[in-house]
Amino acid sequence: MSTLRDLAEEHTSLRPADIDHLHRIAGDWQLLSDLSFADLLLWVPVDGDGTFLCVAQVRPTTAPTAYLDDQVGRIVGGPEVAHLEVAHRQGRIWREGDPVWYGDVPARHEAIPVRLRTADGESGEVVAVVGRDTNLSTARTPSQLELNYLTTADDLAQMIADGTFPPPRHPGETTSAPRVGDGLVRLDANGKVTYASPNAQSAYRRLGYASHLVGEDLAKLHRRLASDPLEGTDAGNAVLAALRGEAPPRREIDARGATMLTRALPLMPAGVPIGALVLVRDITEVRRRDRALITKDATIREIHHRVKNNLQTVAALLRLQARRVAMPEARVALEESVRRVASIALVHETLSMSSDEAVEFDGIVDRVASAATEVAATEVSVGMRRQGSFGVLPAEIATSLVMVLNELLLNAVEHGFPPAGEEGASGTEGAPEPAVVVSAHRFRKQLHVSVADNGRGLPEQFDAEKGGNLGLQIVRALVTGELRGTIELRNGARGGTEAVLVVPLARGTADRLAG
Repeated sequence: MSTLRDLAEEHTSLRPADIDHLHRIAGDWQLLSDLSFADLLLWVPVDGDGTFLCVAQVRPTTAPTAYLDDQVGRIVGGPEVAHLEVAHRQGRIWREGDPVWYGDVPARHEAIPVRLRTADGESGEVVAVVGRDTNLSTARTPSQLELNYLTTADDLAQMIADGTFPPPRHPGETTSAPRVGDGLVRLDANGKVTYASPNAQSAYRRLGYASHLVGEDLAKLHRRLASDPLEGTDAGNAVLAALRGEAPPRREIDARGATMLTRALPLMPAGVPIGALVLVRDITEVRRRDRALITKDATIREIHHRVKNNLQTVAALLRLQARRVAMPEARVALEESVRRVASIALVHETLSMSSDEAVEFDGIVDRVASAATEVAATEVSVGMRRQGSFGVLPAEIATSLVMVLNELLLNAVEHGFPPAGEEGASGTEGAPEPAVVVSAHRFRKQLHVSVADNGRGLPEQFDAEKGGNLGLQIVRALVTGELRGTIELRNGARGGTEAVLVVPLARGTADRLAG
């Protein structure tokens, strides 16, 4: 289905600023829909033909919908849009008219002009119309809660017509909470509570306030209740800011082990401040789970940190033992083990600084490649280069893959290039500068990796399945076992040796890499 922007750009001549304002309304109008007990439809006039196009729709969570079918994308004209035309042309809220029927559902029509204020704060032109359509099939005498909801909804509707609702959104702020059903408090112009819904009363009771809220100065109450004086001051100041006509960011209040999220909105129909609307939600359990997750993440990072330290200790012990071994073969074996342990430690070091069980792998590859050129037992100077990106990899793939790359890089540096004095060695006429290139790209939820050098290539009659040293045996075991992938060792098309790996990625990993 086309988006609001797509529909508006295709059928109207609305400016980008107009469409952005419509997006802000659609992002915050669930509040008005719930307070109105009505469906809201956002209509824009189609250029030049007297029809209107529905570009967005929201249904109430507090009442039955008037529309079983989605109205977005529908273009209507004639008598059916007469109320929209009046609101759009005259710039006023339309409430006249008899109920209409949608199938077996009787509904009441209202039309609210959407005005975009100018840069200097003056009342601008009407750019769209919000249709407020109420299902009348369950009509009855409204309760005190419903009367307060409807009164507040009318104030917000007038603010839409004035161009003062919705308020600007603060950076990083979402529109998901709190909602009308979570808890609603209405204040007069002096900041005194004139109405509090049962859910709002319960939320304040969790904070330790057992009395009824009506008549209380809410800003002072927030300052008294909060465990942290600074937090209480911020929450109280948010209420005062809303009374002044501002829209402060959401605030949290902690008291007696409970946490409540508050959102204060100014009520200023026709530009006259008459009070504020405060939405509240008890988020005690949400914050408790957040704290548990933070503790768990910190514990996991500490474990990775300790594993890294232990691996570095093991590497240091092996290095110390290698220095005391007289047999050259044993010394080489111990030094190779040191490098393997150190490569695994790199992954755990990165995980100890990450907030999840995944790592940015490019930096690890660069460090392993640099180390391979420094510690390789060869007198040839080899250049290392990486092409493409590995992206983010989960720990279970990263740990095995870093060992595989470590072995392949060391093998390429130590065995891929003739030593000085031999035919084809670096420095002889026509011989290229020794280089190893690590390439990576994604394709169909797989990670394709190649490690290619421009050296002398594989020896004749080399058996990739059986031949090779211990390092290559480790590589084959890790690729086919832990990584569930494939590896092919072959001579490159332009000389040298190429190792090609294909590693399947889990769905979540592929999605992260694609991002």
